[in-house]
Amino acid sequence: MNTTLKAAKHPGHRTRTGARPRTGPRTGAPRQSGTLTHPPRTGLLLVSPAVLFVLVFVFAPLVVALFISLTDFPLIGPYHFVGLKNYATAWSDPVFGRSILYTLLYTALVTPPILALGYGLAVLVRSNRRGATLLRTIFFLPFVIGLSTISFVTFLEAQPTSGTLNTILESLGITDGTTPWLTDGPLATGLIVVMVIWGTSGLTMVLLMSAMQGIPQEVYESAELDGAGWWRTERHITLPMVRRAIALSTVISVIGSLLAFPQFYVLTQGGPGSETTTAVMSLYRRAFVDLQLGASSAMSLILVAIIAVIAALQFWLLREKD
Repeated sequence: MNTTLKAAKHPGHRTRTGARPRTGPRTGAPRQSGTLTHPPRTGLLLVSPAVLFVLVFVFAPLVVALFISLTDFPLIGPYHFVGLKNYATAWSDPVFGRSILYTLLYTALVTPPILALGYGLAVLVRSNRRGATLLRTIFFLPFVIGLSTISFVTFLEAQPTSGTLNTILESLGITDGTTPWLTDGPLATGLIVVMVIWGTSGLTMVLLMSAMQGIPQEVYESAELDGAGWWRTERHITLPMVRRAIALSTVISVIGSLLAFPQFYVLTQGGPGSETTTAVMSLYRRAFVDLQLGASSAMSLILVAIIAVIAALQFWLLREKD
């Protein structure tokens, strides 16, 4: 009994076995080999599906594409190794070069309006006032429908003699009702740009609206007490606090524009000639029309490298500075 009382009074006293109880640094609780918040095995188990997904659907296709790009793979029939010949051919291909430049121009035309319109819509629907939920649904609905469906509807409505677009413009006295929207390069580009801005701004709206709703209301109340108007509040409070969401929206918009394909395939087929041929459409033609899968793989890896450089530049320009 006495030994037990002494041990209770003196926690640091060694027991008969000579072992000192291991206690935590502050609470005196026994130490554990791992932490409760970040157990190593549980963390690895949770991230393993994502890692497996990336390995199977990202890295494995890249490795296969790299292998095919070093061959004259014809899609049908035997193949032979040709080294870097496909890459040299891609760089010297005028059609592929023009498609890259056109894709960059298209990206520059659609990205700023998508961001500006998405921000304006987010400001309009970020509050919980009456009708905001209905407006969010209306603005986001075109993105849910998808570019392929919207492109097909636009194709029907832009016909020179039977389309609603020409009928409306003719009734307003703007055109004679026979404008060739889809057979003229600049007109087709302008039509596609307007359609894409309308169809994809809803996603930017949702991303920015979510970030705006995360700003504490007390910040706006303090600004109002200090006499700040709407514009100063947006400029000095909202914009800095949604910077990450703006950066994410910009990156998504740019990458999506660089990979543009369905709207051009449905509306113009890259025509007239190759005036509206994007980079992805050029790859498609080389692989499934010319049946030169090796050359197409080389062109696709060049496009991946270009997108990676542009994305890295975006992350560097949009990074948060201390």
